Amino acid sequence: MATVDVGGQEPVRWRSESGAVAPAEMVVTAGLTVDEAMAHLRGGTGILWRGDFHKAKELLGAMGKAMGSGGGGPGGGQLAQPGAELLMAFERQRAETARRARTLGLLLMEFEGDGGIGLPRAPDVRAACAQAWDLDGAPFVASIRDLLGAIGAFEWRKNGVDVPALRGRVHPHYGVFAPVRGEYVSLVAEATLPTPCGVAFDIGTGTGVLAAVLSKRGVRRVVATDTDPRAVACARENLRRLGVHDAEVEERALFPNGRADLVLCNPPWLPGPATTSLEHAVYDPASQMLRGFLDGLRSHLTPSGEGWLVMSDLAERIGLRPPGALDSWITAAGLRVVERLDRRPSHPRAADSTDPLHRARSSEITSLHTLRPLT
Repeated sequence: MATVDVGGQEPVRWRSESGAVAPAEMVVTAGLTVDEAMAHLRGGTGILWRGDFHKAKELLGAMGKAMGSGGGGPGGGQLAQPGAELLMAFERQRAETARRARTLGLLLMEFEGDGGIGLPRAPDVRAACAQAWDLDGAPFVASIRDLLGAIGAFEWRKNGVDVPALRGRVHPHYGVFAPVRGEYVSLVAEATLPTPCGVAFDIGTGTGVLAAVLSKRGVRRVVATDTDPRAVACARENLRRLGVHDAEVEERALFPNGRADLVLCNPPWLPGPATTSLEHAVYDPASQMLRGFLDGLRSHLTPSGEGWLVMSDLAERIGLRPPGALDSWITAAGLRVVERLDRRPSHPRAADSTDPLHRARSSEITSLHTLRPLT
């Protein structure tokens, strides 16, 4: 396990949510100017903060401003045009976001074994840390950015997200993508269920929101799966909160055992590597989950069953997936589309005209593809 030298007798454990490597060099300080701090961070030197907690937050915010917006668009924020320029803008934006995360992630704090912070004016963050991380009683060092993420997730989990289709709230756990894009939920809430529909599978359930929607619609038994232990725990808790007793959640990749009348999957919508736990809900390396779902669907359907694939076309609009690739994969898997429901985006980024990717985001379509085997 990686450690860092904090000037004590024993090195202290290093913790990073993104899997960042511990800095080889580190300065210990209770106060720096923005320029001094940026000089250290840009050189890859970590800053271990031992001063006032709120001063550290102010310094982090000031450094973020000094680095700019990180939009990555051509010409300082100019809208990218369709075609190669749009793909370049996306790749530039993603690279800049990663660079900012690496740089700002080098502003660090020491934590006690229970997640406490012994700095002046530090809040009690032990509950937030315990919910986010596996604490074993050993002190550790982590970035202030990771801490603020844990605090934000703690509030999300406590307050929940309103889901009109459920007439209730879903409470996302740390590292589990919140159901803030309502078009996905509304499609599953409104599509015509197959007849009969006694059993349904929800592949990659996340918070469990779609499994809950299916159960509330009258499906007698729902089996949800996810590979992430955090998501499994999150889905189980949300189903219990919502009073859903006819659904179960399994930690596994793709399909549970058996066959179902309905097999639902809302895979990550962009091909590419994920760098954080949250990004696993957005990025699907080499479209592995999408293609795995399509290739295995036929063998998990009852004779009259159907699959529901909920997908955005943003990857095609940016240029990350060739036009027609999805249709060809569906056919190659021995499937056909018998119906398609479409939704325009309703999330805030679709309305942000300053985003270099606005042309793609504003025209994005999310679709529920109803799939049945080729006859």
